[in-house]
Amino acid sequence: MIPANEPLLLSTRSDDDSRRQLDHSHHQEDGEEPSEPKSQVNQIWLESIKLWQIAGPSIFCRLAMFSLTVITQSFAGHLGDRNLAAISIATTVIISITFGFLLGMASALETLCGKAYGARQYHMLGIYLQRSVVVLFVSSIFMLPLFVFATPVIKFTGQSEAVSELTGEVALWLIPMHLSFAFQFPFMRFLQCQLDTGDCLGVCWGACGSCVIELGISR
Repeated sequence: MIPANEPLLLSTRSDDDSRRQLDHSHHQEDGEEPSEPKSQVNQIWLESIKLWQIAGPSIFCRLAMFSLTVITQSFAGHLGDRNLAAISIATTVIISITFGFLLGMASALETLCGKAYGARQYHMLGIYLQRSVVVLFVSSIFMLPLFVFATPVIKFTGQSEAVSELTGEVALWLIPMHLSFAFQFPFMRFLQCQLDTGDCLGVCWGACGSCVIELGISR
């Protein structure tokens, strides 16, 4: 069992270096003179490295996530205008609504975990993660009628019956992607708040693998 005063994830060497550099910058802000003055260009370079170590995996994962729908739409264009219209409506309207809703809810976890990690309340990180997963998963279940009854909803917006029927079929196949958001968003923020770039890269490689599988299926 992990003690309450220990972090849930072990830090890598790069993470330790980042923290030492961050402590060094704090000493500079407090008025302490550094032992070796650094040029402005060097400071900008160090800050850029720290920024990309934290934000890089998130950017890559987000691009891989959006690539899933882009790949599907690209190959759907070869099937005909009706298929392209149905898939475009399902991915840009239905998925966008649920994506934004769940992403906004998961953003609260980033604040809570960052606050707990900064206060060295490491035992609260896992609790916040579990609560977030449960809340997001229950919320995603409540949004399932938007996928199940996509056909009448799209008809209500004025689309043709053929496009609406095809959009309803596509929406049913997008339910697994919708449910995965409830797990992907909390885990990414849980890892980012601890500066654990190694595990974040693991999630990124998983997202990249999903893109490769999607590319093979779409072809």
